[in-house]
Amino acid sequence: MSDNNADEVPSEDGEVELPADQPDTEGTEPDLGRDVSADMVVDEDATDDLLGGLQIGSTADIEVPDRLVDQVIGQDHARDIILKAAKQRRHVMMIGSPGTGKSMLAKAMSQLLPREELQDVLVYHNPDDGNEPKIRTVPAGKGEQIVEAHKEEARKRNQMRSFLMWIIIAIVIGYALIVEGAVLLGILAAGVIYLAFRYSSRGSDAMIPNLLVNNADHQTAPFEDATGAHAGALLGDVRHDPFQSGGMETPSHDRVEAGAIHKSNKGVLFVDEINTLDIRSQQKLMTAIQEGEFSITGQSERSSGAMVQTEPVPTDFVMVAAGNMDAMENMHPALRSRIKGYGYEVYMDDTIEDTPEMRRKYARFIAQEVEKDGRLPHFDNEAVEEVILEAQRRAQRKGHLTLELRNLGGLVRVAGDIARAEDAEYTTRDHVLRAKRRSRSIEQQLADQYIERRKDYDMTVAEGDVVGRVNGLAVMGGDSGMVMPVMAEVAPSQGPGEVIATGKLQDIAQEAVMNVSAILKKFSDEDISKQDIHIQYVQSYEGVQGDSASVTMATAVISALENIPVSQSVAMTGSLSVRGDVLPVGGVTHKIEAAAKAGMDTVIIPAANMQDVMIEDEFKDQIEIIPVSHISEVLDVALAGEPEKDSLVDRLKNITGQALESGSGSPGRGSPSPQ
Repeated sequence: MSDNNADEVPSEDGEVELPADQPDTEGTEPDLGRDVSADMVVDEDATDDLLGGLQIGSTADIEVPDRLVDQVIGQDHARDIILKAAKQRRHVMMIGSPGTGKSMLAKAMSQLLPREELQDVLVYHNPDDGNEPKIRTVPAGKGEQIVEAHKEEARKRNQMRSFLMWIIIAIVIGYALIVEGAVLLGILAAGVIYLAFRYSSRGSDAMIPNLLVNNADHQTAPFEDATGAHAGALLGDVRHDPFQSGGMETPSHDRVEAGAIHKSNKGVLFVDEINTLDIRSQQKLMTAIQEGEFSITGQSERSSGAMVQTEPVPTDFVMVAAGNMDAMENMHPALRSRIKGYGYEVYMDDTIEDTPEMRRKYARFIAQEVEKDGRLPHFDNEAVEEVILEAQRRAQRKGHLTLELRNLGGLVRVAGDIARAEDAEYTTRDHVLRAKRRSRSIEQQLADQYIERRKDYDMTVAEGDVVGRVNGLAVMGGDSGMVMPVMAEVAPSQGPGEVIATGKLQDIAQEAVMNVSAILKKFSDEDISKQDIHIQYVQSYEGVQGDSASVTMATAVISALENIPVSQSVAMTGSLSVRGDVLPVGGVTHKIEAAAKAGMDTVIIPAANMQDVMIEDEFKDQIEIIPVSHISEVLDVALAGEPEKDSLVDRLKNITGQALESGSGSPGRGSPSPQ
């Protein structure tokens, strides 16, 4: 690789020097803005409200920080890592759910890297070996000047050559006409001279270098997103030349194309879903990281570009790899080791604690989205409050806010679009509520459509008492709740008694059936060794995946065994341990709302899930929520027929000992996280 001296102008031998008075285009790092702690008017006596005490008329009053790193909401740990990694030029791998700020943090790093180190990369023709073009690096901005200087010198040479050619042609034609009198011979001679000059002029074009990487216009370090890039886009390529001889070929250095690893030199290379890169590309990427340079060659073996291989091109980039949890499974172990050994690994949070400061930052997030879009009306106070309420609901944890801000930003944009279509001055709460209905995901729309179709043949019973029938609760599409009845029947066995469950149960649901079997053997007075217990999930056409219906199954079976009816105004959800403890599950908010919509009066949930309940205000007066921690409490609420129920519940409490009554542990303590 040649030196970095670019202060040259064209000379007779083809070297290029820049004029002494040519200004240096290297810049200094611009002011990237203030820190996240912007000055805001905050009422300290009102910090418990949804705006965290922020005193604004609308989001137009909120100042948005300039630096991307200061616009990131939450993810304080990841933000600190990015600041350190940028300062020390370390690689980073960020793992987490989509939409939690991975790409924004990667872009933020490019703002934090120093700009004065940026370089342009030039490719020159190699007169000794045309298939090994020479590489030259110069300070950013000098590359264009060198190319223009070479082009000007080539233009002057071509003008001189053309002038000389026409003089020779005129002399030859004149001699042929005047002296020899052979017009045809003169024309043929002139044509030969013209072709000879045109052929020889191609050599001067080969002297013009190819500007491979141009950083003249970059105000910050380059940022290259190589997510899903094929080998050529990532590692560089050499284009195929269909005319490889006869004077019509394109010089090899003009066919060289830079890859993302070369364009990101002195900057940031971002690769999301790193596991989607094929193993060979990951291996070459690791080489580029290790060596700090990587030659460019044709990626297709069938192309003439495969014969070309340049001198090594600088690849001194900081790599930011990202992905979900499964990204680490298909990632090349050596590449991950390289990142981990020379950088940081960060897991992105899905939620963050709901504090007044975070609520103020969420208000600023809305202002950021409005400013970024540039066409949306600003949000008034009530609209901001409704978005923050939705952030609380989507967290599915009481006292937390979601950090999946890409989806929340989608809600902001849809609400703004509705307001803009109405020529509203501000986006209001009504716009946000309508946007919540319009911005449903495809999965949620399909789930809602499926639930709507089920209503045509709905088997939900919301009143009366029935033996062996319980209203269970489930979630479809992630955030669409539904009532799923579970029925149980006990019949004489023709052989050893067994528990038979139907309804397309998946592995975890099958294991839940086994747990229920253990509870039946422990708590029932009936001899079930000579009986078959049949459990049916009604209308479970899409199958049952989790174990959140364990409590429902157990209640239905015990009701059938003991012949005690179950109140149909009660719905329930919860996992169950083999000892009868009710364990937390996911999606309780959507399940409770589904029960309320179906006309239920009461819903039973695990006590540990009470902190996750974030139902809409319209449902709060429609349904009673009862937290439980043991199967005996479930039966106490769900079963009807006082004498039989009281006898059964007392028997269960005696079997389980005094642990339940003594309150040896708070509800839900030691329970695993809901799955």
